[in-house]
Amino acid sequence: MKMLLGCSLRCSLCLLLLITCLSDLAEGRTLHLDSCTVNVHTHELREYYSALRSYAVEEDKEIGVKLLDRSLMKDVHEGQTCCFVRLVLRFYVERVFSNYASSQPQHQRNSSALANAFVSIRRDIHKCHCHCGEETQRTIDSLHAEFIKLHINQAAQKAVGELDTVLEWLEGLGQTQT
Repeated sequence: MKMLLGCSLRCSLCLLLLITCLSDLAEGRTLHLDSCTVNVHTHELREYYSALRSYAVEEDKEIGVKLLDRSLMKDVHEGQTCCFVRLVLRFYVERVFSNYASSQPQHQRNSSALANAFVSIRRDIHKCHCHCGEETQRTIDSLHAEFIKLHINQAAQKAVGELDTVLEWLEGLGQTQT
């Protein structure tokens, strides 16, 4: 009887821990984007992306070209985070996901889920009325310029493969701004 009670208690504690972890995941992260805050479910973005990443990287034939460099995101000027996030999400929704093609239906479903999540985040950011400075716009324009140098499908493939950089940056915003 004692053994059964001990097992029951351990199972209850494990279940409580699991529920706590899952509820934390469901809440997402609050990102502070200048004077605006948005809730982003980075774990969902990661889940969708993890199903695409290896294929996207494997199919990337333009090894010497880099669209998204970590330095782009590190150099975002103060007061421009909201604008930068909004413009990067716009780039992915309008240019990348609309041109991303995979022969595997599961990859298409995951890319659609990512695109829908980005649209949702963009909608929340749109309410913020972010101000975009000239330097931020030039940075995004350079991203577009590199993108159009490649064949559209290859550019979309590369951008999906480099999405990890964006997700890491968004996760960093959620950690540093609590």
